[in-house]
Amino acid sequence: MEMQDFPVGSQISFICRPGYMRVSGMSLTWTCGDDLEWSPKGVFCTVRKCTYPGDLENGYFNLTDLTFGSKLTFFCKEGYRLQGSEEITCDIKDEGVGWSGALPSCEKIPCEPPPKIANGVYEESVSYVYQSSVTYRCRDVPKGSDPFSLIGSATIHCTSDEHSNGVWSGPPPECRVVKCEDPRVENGRKISGFGNAYSYKDSVVFECEQGYFLVGAEVITCEENSTWVPPKPTCEKTPAEVCPAPEVPNGLLVPVKADYDKGESVQIRCNPGCSFPDGSAEVTVTCGEQRSWGALQHCACKPEGSGSTPVINYGRVIAGQKSSYSVGDFITIECYTGYTLQGEPRIQYTGDNQWVPAVPSCQLSGYIIAIICVIVVVVALLAAFWIYKKFFSQNGKRDSTPSSAEYKMCNP
Repeated sequence: MEMQDFPVGSQISFICRPGYMRVSGMSLTWTCGDDLEWSPKGVFCTVRKCTYPGDLENGYFNLTDLTFGSKLTFFCKEGYRLQGSEEITCDIKDEGVGWSGALPSCEKIPCEPPPKIANGVYEESVSYVYQSSVTYRCRDVPKGSDPFSLIGSATIHCTSDEHSNGVWSGPPPECRVVKCEDPRVENGRKISGFGNAYSYKDSVVFECEQGYFLVGAEVITCEENSTWVPPKPTCEKTPAEVCPAPEVPNGLLVPVKADYDKGESVQIRCNPGCSFPDGSAEVTVTCGEQRSWGALQHCACKPEGSGSTPVINYGRVIAGQKSSYSVGDFITIECYTGYTLQGEPRIQYTGDNQWVPAVPSCQLSGYIIAIICVIVVVVALLAAFWIYKKFFSQNGKRDSTPSSAEYKMCNP
């Protein structure tokens, strides 16, 4: 039966719970004193700790503390995977505490042996682990036989998937006989890649004979399906008395056509800000002999920039002012006292002395105009008063003088 009240002098003893142990020097017995208080005071049971489990080679764990009830979660470095428990706990064991399981290990992620390929080999190894690689090559063939070509990436390496399973970085290559026919182009000739037999990745470069022009690619390559990619070109006879449209960097043609007859002229106009070396913006050329335009000159363009500060009447630039401006530069404008800005205060240079938004203006403020109007009205009123006083008052004096004279004459 548990007691609710204890007389003075009573003693009670405690036992530390599992996972806790007695604090050295602290009594487990309390006594009820004359002051009706228990003594001695203080913590007498403290939590037990598990021993440090050791370092995890090629891995790590989130160590916060080692006290009873704490957990350790284990992780492996890239290229390794966990063998054993992912998590252990500091639990009660026998008379004390201990870890719920053994420390796991981190092993390097293994891959299965790489796949074999027909007519090809690779250097075999005892094991294949993360980041190891193998390189394939094709078998040699008897002299006089067509050799094998390696199609695809020669080297693959061991990597891992999302579940830390070892996988190869890609499919293995193939060993295949690739043999493209000797490409011949009528009215054309090879200028590179001479030979009679062509295998994988061999290339040939063509040009046409005089009087013919190339249709298609000038470089072709023997690909894995024993075909030329792109297809071999053809050499077409150049149309008589016709000039192809001249190339005009930084300019345009007038009129625009794909080709021009012999003797036909075309005008070349340079783009804005561009000109020919002599300073002109237009030139006319004529289709001449042998489909030639003669010595064509190109339009040279001035670099975008060299913009000047815009004129702001009754205002000024307060930020961004420079001696010259490049496309993209900004300036900020404000008006003098008494004037109001009409437009945006911040504008950007876009080239050819153009600003976006447009350059603002400074207009006289409304209250200044009102003051001027008041002054004008006051001046007008004063002038009117002065005129009235000067002329109308004098007229009144002239009228009174005769009356006074007449009055004097009537008196004896």
